[in-house]
Amino acid sequence: MKLLYIGDVMAQPGRKIVSELVPGLRKKHKVDVVVAQSENVSHGVGMSTLHYLELKSVGVDFFSGGNHSVERKETLALIEDENTPVNGPANLRQNPGPDYKLLETDKGAVAFVSIMGATFPKGYSRDVSNPLKKLDQILDDLSGQSVVATVVNFHGDLSSEKRVAGYYLDGKVSAVVGDHWHVPSADTMVLPKGTAHVTDVGMCGTLHSSLGVQLEVIIPRWRDGKKNVNTMDSRPPYQFNAVLIDIDEKTGLARSIKRIQEIINHPL
Repeated sequence: MKLLYIGDVMAQPGRKIVSELVPGLRKKHKVDVVVAQSENVSHGVGMSTLHYLELKSVGVDFFSGGNHSVERKETLALIEDENTPVNGPANLRQNPGPDYKLLETDKGAVAFVSIMGATFPKGYSRDVSNPLKKLDQILDDLSGQSVVATVVNFHGDLSSEKRVAGYYLDGKVSAVVGDHWHVPSADTMVLPKGTAHVTDVGMCGTLHSSLGVQLEVIIPRWRDGKKNVNTMDSRPPYQFNAVLIDIDEKTGLARSIKRIQEIINHPL
């Protein structure tokens, strides 16, 4: 099974570059399943129903979630519906949905889990239960399910948390993919017991920005203490970051993982 995991889709530029590239990538790499981190899809906060349908129409099959997923009512409704392929973080107490969801594919059912790191800015840490204990509980529940692959998305600030989660789950799941930084890490690998792992997959959106926000907004805020609001940058060039994972359906473990990164210089 070939699975493409796409990093944080950041607002309109992220949606546009996903729409531009995913159909071709599916064909080129014979991809069976496409997953995208969806917490920033709509103006940087959550995912609207309209944008969910937009990304589904270009070939995204499943949507992982993060802290911003629970800040938009439309996203909460998508997460709450057990038949909709959208996850919220299982260990976030505000998450209204199930701890995991299954996606039926031509090669069997794939289990998707989103989890949040316990160290998080301004208040989230008190709303997050222990990630590893929650993962233990979920894997125990999944042991009774017939799945060909299990993919864990670890959404967190600390590289140490995301790295340790990978090794903790090594040999137990198909892949542990970290995100939230919006900056890709250089540690894409299959771990010793067969789990594909990357600390951070990166983002999809504008390249010369602060995680998708205009530098003209961020720099004065940081340097001068100017009070302003985030403004998404929509100017090219754009970046697309993902990992392509080859999973053995018989063992549920990874054969390989490789980074896919593309830069588009023309307007979208």
